[in-house]
Amino acid sequence: MMPSAAFARRRFPFDAPGYKTRSPAAMRNLTEDNMTDAVIAGIGEATDARLKEIMVRLVGHLHDFVREVELTEEEWLAGIRFLTAVGQKCDDRRQEFILLSDVLGVSILMDAINNRKPAGATESSVLGPFYREGAEEMAAGANLSKAQGGEPCIVSGRVTGPGGTPIAGALLDVWQTAPNGLYETQDPQQPDFNLRGKLRTDTAGRYEFHTVKPVTYPIPDDGPAGRLLGALGRHSYRPAHIHFIVSAPGYVPVTTQIFTEGDPYLDSDAVFGVKSRLVARYVRHETAADAVERGVTAPFHTVDYDFELVAEG
Repeated sequence: MMPSAAFARRRFPFDAPGYKTRSPAAMRNLTEDNMTDAVIAGIGEATDARLKEIMVRLVGHLHDFVREVELTEEEWLAGIRFLTAVGQKCDDRRQEFILLSDVLGVSILMDAINNRKPAGATESSVLGPFYREGAEEMAAGANLSKAQGGEPCIVSGRVTGPGGTPIAGALLDVWQTAPNGLYETQDPQQPDFNLRGKLRTDTAGRYEFHTVKPVTYPIPDDGPAGRLLGALGRHSYRPAHIHFIVSAPGYVPVTTQIFTEGDPYLDSDAVFGVKSRLVARYVRHETAADAVERGVTAPFHTVDYDFELVAEG
């Protein structure tokens, strides 16, 4: 058995000077000890060097995993059936493979590797499986909610570059669940593109929109990813949040989420997406006079959050 640390130190056949794909005769009499080298050698000269690098590492780690747990044929078949079911659950409104990646922590790990930020910049978080292209661009102060229900909420803040320089015309692509905990793609009773919208910052870099206060909700547990959580003794809940993709010419876009301070699931998010600097405080307002002035009904909530983008290059 070869542990992962040893695998990382292994000198692969193609690392040697003058390495060539081994002959078919060398592929005979394979055992559990030399099988990995044979498969890696069989990759040969891939046309894409990055593809070759990824596949060599994938094969090596996958074979190490099979050896380490001594995977049985029944378990292998169960895994094949599980992945088949994940694919069958996908459609144009739901991506079960992304959901599986989320609950296994792969999405947030990949996000962290690919979105390292300097101090002060807004941190990223997972996109999630329910993002939709094509949301309407709305005027400042527009209401994203197209249905009744929920506690009115006004979200505002600034989009800046490094050092607090305001970014005019930055685009915020926003989406969230309804008060019943469902995205509109999950719920045929909701209007199309409910609680989704795009808006731009003004010359001072400020933005504002009306919505409903986000709620805690479970990720879909009617598919393979949800059943896996149950089998592992994990809950399926996400803390209340609003999704954002914030972008502007000359700056690196950020895909992130703003979470609700005090939510009971901040420290046990089913998809590991919470970061301390992404938690915001919602202020509850009770008076009718304040509500009339802000164009909502009482009681209502306000939350102020600033985004700082990183300049390209």
